[in-house]
Amino acid sequence: MKKYLFLFLLLICPFVLQAQSMADYLSAPFPSYLTASPDGKTIAWVFNDQGERNIFIANAPDFSTQKLTDFKGDEGLDLGPLTFSPDGKTLLFVRGNSRNSSGQAANPAQLQFNTDKKIFALDLSSGKHRWFAPGASPVFSPDGNQVAFLIGGAVYLKALQDTTSSTNQLFTARGSASMMGFSPDGKYLSFVSQRGDHSYVGLWDLAKKELKYAETSLDFDSYPAWNPDGKKLAYLRIPNINNLLPFTAITQANPWSIRVFDVDKWQGKEVWKADPGRGSVMVDDLPAQGERLWWAKDGSLIFSWEKNNWMHLYAIHPETKALKHLTPGEGQVEWIHQSQDGNSLLVMHNIGNIDRRQVSQLDLSTFSLNLLSDPKTINWGAVKIENGIAFFSSDWNKPGWPMVQVNGKTQALAQDFFPNNFPKFHAQPIPIRLKAKDGFESFGQVFLPKDYEPSKKYPAVIFIHGGSRRQMLLGYNYGAYYSNTYAAQQYFASQGYIALTLNYRSGIGYGMDFREAENYGAGGASEVQDLMAAAEYLASRPDVDKSRIAPWGGSYGGYMTAHALSQAPEKFHVGVDIHGVHNWNNDIPVFAPWYEPEKFPEMAALAFKSSPIAYVDKWEDPVLLIHGDDDRNVLFSESVELAEVLRRQGVHVEQIVFPDEVHFFLLHRNWVNALSATFEFIHRHSSVK
Repeated sequence: MKKYLFLFLLLICPFVLQAQSMADYLSAPFPSYLTASPDGKTIAWVFNDQGERNIFIANAPDFSTQKLTDFKGDEGLDLGPLTFSPDGKTLLFVRGNSRNSSGQAANPAQLQFNTDKKIFALDLSSGKHRWFAPGASPVFSPDGNQVAFLIGGAVYLKALQDTTSSTNQLFTARGSASMMGFSPDGKYLSFVSQRGDHSYVGLWDLAKKELKYAETSLDFDSYPAWNPDGKKLAYLRIPNINNLLPFTAITQANPWSIRVFDVDKWQGKEVWKADPGRGSVMVDDLPAQGERLWWAKDGSLIFSWEKNNWMHLYAIHPETKALKHLTPGEGQVEWIHQSQDGNSLLVMHNIGNIDRRQVSQLDLSTFSLNLLSDPKTINWGAVKIENGIAFFSSDWNKPGWPMVQVNGKTQALAQDFFPNNFPKFHAQPIPIRLKAKDGFESFGQVFLPKDYEPSKKYPAVIFIHGGSRRQMLLGYNYGAYYSNTYAAQQYFASQGYIALTLNYRSGIGYGMDFREAENYGAGGASEVQDLMAAAEYLASRPDVDKSRIAPWGGSYGGYMTAHALSQAPEKFHVGVDIHGVHNWNNDIPVFAPWYEPEKFPEMAALAFKSSPIAYVDKWEDPVLLIHGDDDRNVLFSESVELAEVLRRQGVHVEQIVFPDEVHFFLLHRNWVNALSATFEFIHRHSSVK
């Protein structure tokens, strides 16, 4: 009788007994592109809900959520960023994908229409949107009547109310334009003219229809920032570094400087210069945004500098030359947002909380720094709103989600949109430190299996992030790629694995000395020693079956996985390599077109020796290769060539290829398929026979 009762319950309540899938761990909408209206009473963001990307808004005072667009399906079309008009009545958004080197826009869903980036105008009073223009990077004029935007590196200008299909190039100039911004008085449009080994800051006089360059030099002049009255333009001057091989350590260079250009006098001058040695290199991906300079009301300039091993904020007064360190402590500044009134900066950082991200407010009158977010959670993307801030927040058991903090009280938004099937089980990651054989210390997190028993021996996986300028945190990541891979590690733990996530040297979050570690990447692959230390750590644990340790990762993580399987088959038994680099000499030209290995034989020899392909003859373990064939970061041929060599050696190779997919998978179903296949492949080869 009990048997039949059990079968009856199984039939009517299958959900009670059904194990949750990888798809369930990836089911929560991922928020991005948070922005606020100029009056701070409305916020907008994008939810990517299992590939269906739409715009949401919330209005003060209760911030109830409304869905503004209704794009259907997992179409693989990016959506964002979002830009409010100065009067807050219109929201511009960009929808579509960038082009590859052949001029083809990404289209992994095989859509039968043009998937290029297009700008749309959304009327917030009616909730209706219309096509505005092709292109990207829209910028409103101060009066809100005109919109400047880019098409293929050229600058265009169009009236907001123009509903025709016409587009007119604003001016003709050599180079590729970027970093546009109107002067506060609307007289000029500033931009950066990229010209290969140098760049200029350009100024277009909208009334005179005249193009001039603030200054011309042999350097990279970039990151222009207007002062509040529009009389001065600050920018950075960054000396070129010839023949610098990407993915190699660089700790010093000819120092960069800050210049201020007086528009009335048409004259520029240097107001500050970095010291030689540490901090002399302008790091182009920290802070992780398009700005590097912010004006304070007293005329000081706020900038980021790595003088003390950490990317921190400083203030320099152009006249007095008084320098002030604004963000002391161990940790880096990663993202900055200036309030609409210009009185404060919201700063995302990990100062004093190395494995998370926090939001602090920097008062630009007193230069005091006050923590606003909960230090037990991960917080990012903050914008100033009326009487508070809006931001995204995650935790070890909660993916990123939009929040508002008004008058000191914090609330989650859009809670009705959170999926009911999201898994309850999460393993709280345990931070660890690892020491490689050369003495270098790296970091990681360990996830223990569901129903963990110390006396048992579990299979283990090591996830290796990409970048390598990334950091995995003690919770769901602020980047969609690594939010997905964090979820996959949680799924491994739910299925009986000890899952280790490795933060190896050359990643961010732990300072310049860690990021610019000696001989990393194409300069010697020293970071592979950190992966070996992680494997040895797992093998030494009494709760790990050392015969069943599997590495997996994407991009740089795929490169590291290939190193693991080629250099130490005795430490591992299987691996998954997702769009990994296998020969630096093949892929470096993607990032440095000047690099031709035959012209730099010493560089090429070291780069080859630093590549997994140099050790491939020792590769024995089965591998799953996953790659999209429209990848613009890692050549698809990297996987094609590795598969050929391994098959010739008799190594078991399985493959998943996503047609027309890019490096960051645009289709949600490709994420589900890739990560489900990663687990299935490792699990199939890790099962006890």
